[in-house]
Order: sequence, then structure tokens, then C-alpha cells
Amino acid sequence: MKSTEQTIQQIERAIRKIAEKFPVGNEASLMTDIHIRVTQESGELMAFDDDDHEITRCVVEQWIDDKSDDFYEQIADVLRVQLRRLSSVVEKMSVLKPYAFVLESDDGDIQHELYVVDDDTVIIDSNLMDNLDDDLDKFFDNLMKDV
Repeated sequence: MKSTEQTIQQIERAIRKIAEKFPVGNEASLMTDIHIRVTQESGELMAFDDDDHEITRCVVEQWIDDKSDDFYEQIADVLRVQLRRLSSVVEKMSVLKPYAFVLESDDGDIQHELYVVDDDTVIIDSNLMDNLDDDLDKFFDNLMKDV
């Protein structure tokens, strides 16, 4: 999905509104996740805290009535790019680390982990992690041959 400029602006505005709810300098909130829930039929993007309290909402017009089977995969990529682009805003939120942004379906089912904020952890895009177990097993087997 090629995002329009309007879509990018709407997502950026939503991310900034989330960050405004947790301004720098306030006492850090105890949260583990910020839940971004998207409704495929209406294009509505809503953000919730761990207690299911709404933080913000908007409608992404490009997503209205999108019938793609891989809708959540496509928008996860778009959201990840914008979260990375706004990392200086996202990482200064007054939320105790670690916390994550997760993408949920309109039913509240977690679809993707989008972005993790932690001083000591870096989450690598899942595409880079494909077959990692196999690669590590092969590496270990080769290493053990020498022992």
C-alpha cells in the first residue's frame, strides 16, 4: 500500500496526540503498551492505554473499506515507518520504560508489535528475523563439530 501524503499526516498527527497525553516532565505513567486499534471498514485509528481508556482517534480516509487480505501487514509497515520517523517524540513520552506500540484489529486482537521503547532493547523488524532459529541451529552445529 502506497500511503498518500494525507495518510502520513493523519498518522503523524495521531502519534503526536498520543505523545501529548504523556508530556516530558510529568510523572512517568505505568504502562506496558499503547494499543493502536484500526477498523478496516471505517478506516478509524484509535489509541488506548493498558486500561482500555481512549487516548485519541482519527479516521484515515485511505483505509476506509480496504478489503485487502493483508491489510494489517500493510498498515503495520506504514505505522512502523512513522513511529521510527517520530522516534524523538515517542521515546520522550513520560511512560516508564519499557513500553510498546502494538497494532490491534477492531476486535482487539494483537496483530503486530510496531515499536518498542526501551533504553537497552532494540527490536529488529520481523522480516529480518525470518529463519533465525534455523540459522542459529546451523551455526551451533558447525561450532560443535570443532569441539
